[in-house]
Amino acid sequence: MQSAFAGKLRVVVAKPGLDGHDRGAKIIARALRDAGMEVIYTGLHQTPEQIVETVIQEDADAIGLSILSGAHMTLVPRIVELLEEQGVDDVIVTVGGTIPSHDIPELKRLGVAAVFTPGAVLRDIIDFLVQSTGERTPV
Repeated sequence: MQSAFAGKLRVVVAKPGLDGHDRGAKIIARALRDAGMEVIYTGLHQTPEQIVETVIQEDADAIGLSILSGAHMTLVPRIVELLEEQGVDDVIVTVGGTIPSHDIPELKRLGVAAVFTPGAVLRDIIDFLVQSTGERTPV
């Protein structure tokens, strides 16, 4: 999906579930904006349905799910399933947060393009999104 907004990547940053801590999501959102991307931050306590609706309404190129609650193996599969049900197969799905290493292969098998755990380098996240969407590097 190519963004209709002057080539800018459109990224939805979402906090699914009951996790109430969003400092990391806000840091990521700011870094992506500073890199020239258009970021839609959904706020706390979003349901998978709300997140997918936002992705569709905003014509997003990518979604970054920030999960610290430990519910990633419930929430991420549901979001991927809803995207598939809606025929959304061209959005890059990424996950960040406290994800145990033994869960990462299963998340990738489900269709998650990348998992960024604590300590991930912001530039690596930006570069991954740019490369994955085929867009040129933002300013």
